[in-house]
Amino acid sequence: MSEQKTVELFTDGACSGNPGPGGWGTLLRYGAHTLELSGGYRLTTNNRMEILAVIRGLERLKEPCRVELYSDSKYVVDAVNQGWVYGWKKNNWLKSNKDPALNVDLWEQLLPLLARHTVTLHWVKGHDGHPENERCDVLATTAAAAEGLPEDIGYTQD
Repeated sequence: MSEQKTVELFTDGACSGNPGPGGWGTLLRYGAHTLELSGGYRLTTNNRMEILAVIRGLERLKEPCRVELYSDSKYVVDAVNQGWVYGWKKNNWLKSNKDPALNVDLWEQLLPLLARHTVTLHWVKGHDGHPENERCDVLATTAAAAEGLPEDIGYTQD
């Protein structure tokens, strides 16, 4: 078996209001190659956009890779690194306090992607001059401000 490629994945989500129009931005880097992706929805939440940015980045990988993932979302990084999301799933998407977990539709998309790749999540402080995080923020906020955004069919207001 050949050595897995190592890819850097930078992600960010943005929302104008929370809920409100939202966007996600992703930057993938493999060697000298860089790919930027973004999208948005007319009504969503910041946390949904943070998760979706990770999903969209991992989906673009054509083969299992080692992924160094950088996000300014404590929600995403801690849910995975602390194992919370795996516990929520094991408990039928209930948190330890028995409240329903949020964004289950997105977590269910993300978990198989995390299993396919060897992902190391790193938290970076947002809006702190990290070049790739700043670029992903521009991608996400630009996407959130676009005209004619589609509906986020997974978003439900509580």
